[in-house]
Amino acid sequence: MNTPNQPTETPGETVTRLTLAEKAALTTGTGWWHTTALPDAGIPELRLSDGPHGLRLQNDPYPGLPGIDDSDPATCFPPAVTLACTWDSDLAGRVGDALARESLAHGVHVLLGPGVNIKRSPLCGRNFEYFSEDPLLSGVLGTAWVKGLQAQGVGASVKHFAANNQETDRLSVSADIDIRALREIYLPAFRRVVTEAAPWTVMCSYNRVNGVHASQNPWLLTDVLRGEWGYDGLVVSDWGAVVDRARALAAGLDLEMPSSFGVGPAQAVEPVESGELPQEALDRSAARVVALARKAAAHARPDAAFDPAAHHDLAREVATRGAVLLKNEGALLPLDPAAPQRIAVIGEFARTPRYQGDGSSRVTPTRLDDALSSVIEAAPAAHVTFAPGFPVDAPDADVAALHEEAVRAAESADVALLFLGLPPSSESEGYDREHIELPVEQTTLLDAVRAANPNTVVVLANGGVVRLSGWADDVPAVLEGWLLGQAGGSATADLLFGRANPSGRLAETIPLRLADTPAYLAWPGENGHVAYSEGLFVGYRHYDARDMAVSFPFGHGLSYTTFDYADLRVASDGAGLDVTVAVTNTGERAGHEVVQVYVGAPGKRARRPVRELKGFATVWLTPDETRDVTIRIARADLAYFDTAAGTWLVEGADHRVDVGASSRDIRLTTKVPVDGDACADQPDADSTVSVWLAHPVGGPAVAALLSRVQKSMGDAYPEEGSSRHRMLPTMRLSQLAQLPMVPLGFGDVRELVETVRSAAGTGKEETS
Repeated sequence: MNTPNQPTETPGETVTRLTLAEKAALTTGTGWWHTTALPDAGIPELRLSDGPHGLRLQNDPYPGLPGIDDSDPATCFPPAVTLACTWDSDLAGRVGDALARESLAHGVHVLLGPGVNIKRSPLCGRNFEYFSEDPLLSGVLGTAWVKGLQAQGVGASVKHFAANNQETDRLSVSADIDIRALREIYLPAFRRVVTEAAPWTVMCSYNRVNGVHASQNPWLLTDVLRGEWGYDGLVVSDWGAVVDRARALAAGLDLEMPSSFGVGPAQAVEPVESGELPQEALDRSAARVVALARKAAAHARPDAAFDPAAHHDLAREVATRGAVLLKNEGALLPLDPAAPQRIAVIGEFARTPRYQGDGSSRVTPTRLDDALSSVIEAAPAAHVTFAPGFPVDAPDADVAALHEEAVRAAESADVALLFLGLPPSSESEGYDREHIELPVEQTTLLDAVRAANPNTVVVLANGGVVRLSGWADDVPAVLEGWLLGQAGGSATADLLFGRANPSGRLAETIPLRLADTPAYLAWPGENGHVAYSEGLFVGYRHYDARDMAVSFPFGHGLSYTTFDYADLRVASDGAGLDVTVAVTNTGERAGHEVVQVYVGAPGKRARRPVRELKGFATVWLTPDETRDVTIRIARADLAYFDTAAGTWLVEGADHRVDVGASSRDIRLTTKVPVDGDACADQPDADSTVSVWLAHPVGGPAVAALLSRVQKSMGDAYPEEGSSRHRMLPTMRLSQLAQLPMVPLGFGDVRELVETVRSAAGTGKEETS
C-alpha cells in the first residue's frame, strides 16, 4: 500500500491506494468463511455463514474439509419448502429478523440465503431449500426474508443466480433455456429480491446458463443484474464456482469464495499486468468488497444476544402455519384432546423427527421436539401406544416384525396416526432423487394399517413432493408436514388436536405420477446440457394448460373452518390493478385464508399460460366475520417478455381475473380491460402476413391492402377456409408480391415498411 487510508475515503479512493496484490487479495476469501482483512488500510474482514433456515456456524475447517455436522447450536426454522406454504410475507420477514439476531450474536455479517430457484422438477434434491414452482410466490417471500434479515444489519446472499434447478452435474451442466422462460420463470424471483430488498450480496450458481458458466457470465452478472435491475451490491461465487478468475472479474463477479490459497489472486494479478484484464475491473470489485466490509462492521453488535425460547416459539408458529391439510373426510381431524380415546402413533418419524434436509443448510438445533412426546402431552386422557413400523436408513432391520407390531397397535386403537416420509438419505444437496415414491416398506405398512383401522391419519415428512396417488384416496385424512424444523413435533400435535387451525397452502403441485411432470422427458439432461424444453409451462402452468388431473393442485390446502368469497371488484389505473373481494369465515373456528389472484392474459402476440399467480394475501377471520381483501397487481406483473421486441410488453386487451383458493378452485372471475404497450418490433418485407396483421400500425394497412387484392382478384381470390386461404398468413409479404396473379408490387411493400418505420420513429404506434 502506498499511503495510509483516510477514514473519510470512499471505497474507490481506498482501493486506489492499494497495491495490485492487495486489491487481488481482497477479491478472494481467506479460509472457508472469511474475507481478507487489510487492517492498515482500515478494511475489516467479513464473516459469512451458511443458512438459510438456520445459522450453520462453523470455524474454518482448514486444513481439513468442512464438517456438515460440526456447527454451533442455532434455531432450526422450517426450511423454505414449509415457509412457502404459509404464503405469509410478514412471517417470512419475522424469520429473517430472528436469523439476523442469531447471526449478530455469533459475529456473522452475511448469511447465505435465501434460495429462490424455481422447483422445475420434484426430483431436485435441494427442493427443500427453495420456495416454490411459481416465481411470484418465491420472489415475494424471498424479498420479505431479506428485508427482515437486513433490517437488523446482517447481509443476505440471494442464491443461486441463476437456473440452478438440479443437483445432477450441477458444477458444469448447461441449463439451456429459451429467453422467455428465463425471463418469465427463472429470473423474476431474483429480480424482485434485488429491486425491492437490495440484498447485500448475490451468489452466482455453479452451472452454466446457455453454455456460459454463471460465475463468468457478463449477460447475467452485468447486463441484467446491474444494467437492467440497477444492482450496486456485491456478487459472490458459490463455494468453488469460479472457473476462470479473470473472466469472472470481467463479467462482474467480485468475490471468490472460499480461499484458493493464492491461486485466485495470482490469476487476477497476471491478466491485469499483461493488459488482458482492465485494471478498472479489479478496482471495481475490490471497492465493492471494501464497501461491504465497512457496512458490515458498522452494523456489528458484539454484545448482541437472542432469546432461544422465543425463537423456538417462532419456529413452532411457522411449522403450524406451513403444514398443509390435504384432505379431512368426515372431519376426522381435529381430535378431541380431552377424550379418553385410544391413539396408535405409528412410524419412526414420530419418535425420530425428519425436520430438515441435508447438505450445507443442515443446522444443529437448540432443541428438538418430537411428535410422539407432543401427542402424549396434548392428549392427557388418551391411551397412546407407539410402534416404529419401519426402519429409517437401516437395511438390516426386521421389517416384517415391525409391520406386525404396528398392525396390532392400529387394530386396538380408535384412531391411528401414521407418520410416513422420506429418509434423510433420500434428499440432499449434491444429488437428485430418482423417483417420487415413498419407500416400499412404508407403503406396505400403510396398506396394512388402513386395513386394520379405517380411522387412519397420515402425517408426511418430506422435503420434496412424494406420490400420493394409489393410497391417498383410501385414507380419510392426510397432513403434509414437509420438513417442520426443530419445533415440528409440537406443531404437529397443535394441528392434530385443534390447538392450531391448519392454514398451509401448497406452493407446488402434487402430481399423480412422475411421468406427468413438465420436465420429465428432459431430466436431467445429457452430454453436459439439460434442455428446458417445457419453456414457460412449469408447475401448475403445465398442468392447467393441459387440463391435466393432479393429486392436489397448486395453492390447495384445507382448514377446520370454511370461507366464502363474494363481491369481486377490480379497479384499474395506469400503474396496475386493485383486486378486491369480500371474504367471510362461514365456519365455527377462527382461521387464516389465503386469497389467491390469478390472471389469464389474451396471448395474441405470444402464447401465454391459462392463468398465472399475480397476487395473494393472507387474512385472519373469526367465525361469521367478513372482510374486504384488496390485492394490488403491478402493471409490470401483467407483462410478458416479447422476444421479437426484446422487451417486456403488456398486451392491450381484456384480461381475465380469477380469484380463488387454489389454481383449480376458482371462486370468482371477471374481465378487465388493460391498455397495451407500444409494440417495439418492426416487421419488414420478409415478415409473414400473420406478423404484419398482428402489428398495430402495419396490421390495418395490410388488411386494407389484402381487401384491395381480394377485390382485384375477384373469384380468383382464395375462398375462405380453403387450403390456399389458410396458407396466406404464412407467406412473406415480399413473397406475396412476387406472385403474378396478385396485384401487389414491391413498391407497395416498401411503402408499408416505411409507414411502420415512420410511425415508430415519431411515436405514433398505437397500443397493441
